[in-house]
Amino acid sequence: MSRLIRQVLFFLIPALILVAVFYIVPLFLSIYISFTSLKNWNLDRYLDQITFRNYERLFHMILYDPDVGKVVQTTIVFVTITLLINVLGGLGLALATFLMDEFISLPYRVLWMLPRMTPIAVYSLLWYYFFLGGEQGTLNGILLRLGLIEKPVSWGTDTDLLPYSAWSIIIAVNALVGVSFGMVIFYSALKSIPREQIMAARVDGASTWQIVRRVLIPQIRWHITYVVVWQLLSLITTYAHIFLLVEWGAVDKWYGSTWALYVFNTAFITSEQGIAAAFATILIIIGVILGMIALRILGYRRMIADIRGDI
Repeated sequence: MSRLIRQVLFFLIPALILVAVFYIVPLFLSIYISFTSLKNWNLDRYLDQITFRNYERLFHMILYDPDVGKVVQTTIVFVTITLLINVLGGLGLALATFLMDEFISLPYRVLWMLPRMTPIAVYSLLWYYFFLGGEQGTLNGILLRLGLIEKPVSWGTDTDLLPYSAWSIIIAVNALVGVSFGMVIFYSALKSIPREQIMAARVDGASTWQIVRRVLIPQIRWHITYVVVWQLLSLITTYAHIFLLVEWGAVDKWYGSTWALYVFNTAFITSEQGIAAAFATILIIIGVILGMIALRILGYRRMIADIRGDI
């Protein structure tokens, strides 16, 4: 074995061990459990009973259970809209702060990082009190004082406002966290572009929009691809903020629950680990398919292709 290979393995093996222990092994365990009738963590009784019943129940619930149908709708709306906000919002913030003077843009970037730096419980609690249904709710208090409403509104649970009110709340809560991630990635990418290119474009008479469209964005295609795929896979599996809002009664239980949260509740609240693992397995498959589609749409294969011509 050559010295180069030994050096490569020296750095790769620890990372591969971590990936295997914390990702690969749990993945195969989840798939295996999805073919069992595991309940209440009773491994001795259920773990050796291989069956397809969980998947039969899963597809029956998706087709005929109205509550599970609400979860599917919520997941589609939540992931789609939040992804657009996170990517486009992060890109817009990065471009805006990049085009500002550094002294002016720094406070804005720090301000947008506050939701990400705030602990999940504290951040969710702030939103809970903001959308609280009584007069003590921040939003209700403001609207009552302005005379825009006559009585307090239960924003996330009022049947007249569902499902859009619950969707709006969980999207807003998660978008403010996710948009800061895109802003950091895009801003750092923009700062790596030589300033001489922008100056040259200015000298040639290019407008700010032309510089953004033809100079800046084409050079951060890798970063856009990374943020889109990362945020897509992250949103499919996110549930922490949503779990607290649902648990505290800030949003409707079903129109405020995503597929990932449904998996969590099924496994740890109702203690049906077998069906929860089946839902998780389908979620993994959906995530892989959507990730590949996103890479194809964003031209990943074209970006990694060898450069033609002499250098």
